[in-house]
Amino acid sequence: MPKMKTHKGTAKVCKVRPGGTIKIGTPGTRHNTGKKNAASNRKSRKGSLLSQSDYKRIKTNLGK
Repeated sequence: MPKMKTHKGTAKVCKVRPGGTIKIGTPGTRHNTGKKNAASNRKSRKGSLLSQSDYKRIKTNLGK
């Protein structure tokens, strides 16, 4: 059976942390941030963790 290829679009967005959790950027922060309040823009810089329901699906895309 051939090796599973990494999905490059997913690899550019997600980062696997040493503990095995997957870090992603906060959704909704790409554009139109001028109309959102400053507190939500500050909170969105930090990023977020991937939920457990999406974890299994994304982990196979990353080829792990």
